[in-house]
Amino acid sequence: MKRRRIFSLIATTIASLLVVVSFQLLDLSKVAAQSNASLLVSAAASLQNAMEEIKPLYQQTKSNVNINYNFGASGALQQQIEQGAPVDIFISAGKKQMDALEQKGLLLTGSRTNLANNRLVLIVPSNSSVGINSLSNLTDSKFKKIAVGEPRSVPAGQYADQAFKQSGIYDQIKPKLVYGNNVRQVLAAVESGNADAGLVYASDAKISNKVKVAVVVDEKSHSPIVYPMAVLKASKNSDVAKTFVQFLSGDQSKNILQKYGFLVQ
Repeated sequence: MKRRRIFSLIATTIASLLVVVSFQLLDLSKVAAQSNASLLVSAAASLQNAMEEIKPLYQQTKSNVNINYNFGASGALQQQIEQGAPVDIFISAGKKQMDALEQKGLLLTGSRTNLANNRLVLIVPSNSSVGINSLSNLTDSKFKKIAVGEPRSVPAGQYADQAFKQSGIYDQIKPKLVYGNNVRQVLAAVESGNADAGLVYASDAKISNKVKVAVVVDEKSHSPIVYPMAVLKASKNSDVAKTFVQFLSGDQSKNILQKYGFLVQ
């Protein structure tokens, strides 16, 4: 009987030790997963240059975090997320797209914040000699093609649409409009001379020496240009994602955003 009790006691002790070790290994695996995390950041195309410069700066202290970017029109990125794309962080060039995801319960509660603001500008090729000092000049026959973002999916196109209507010229210039799938396509159209003018963000105009700003559009003629960002509820690395969002809100990231023409507070 004593032997049975001893064997029973040993067996119980071993079982308890195995349980403790199992929990410790589980905790270690969680730590390993977090320290070697990968993040997918879907961001508005206009942020590309700034975000690519921010990435190595962040990884100087977070070398175990692999950041992958997916740049595109905010509306298209929104649809990808709604269809189940494994996105960790979304940064839109407009509130409309972020609001839609929030209303569907796809954002991590409390993670939404504003990254930056921007200005809408009218650009022409750098070698253009056509005189222009207001949007109204676009009704002139000298302007045959005007590039804008597709307003159904590109926030820059939505702002342009609002500005044209506010200026009372939309009906007159509508036949001249050529649409880009994102704001960088609009920039490229003017750079190449395939469009006589185009509406982009000030930050897009700043990165190109092939265009020049002809008009800074009145902010009162369109909705405020704001870049909201948030962690997605479906993120498998939400803690790591929140850390990156915090970094994007910090002084180092703000300096880079300002460098590229964004407005930050």
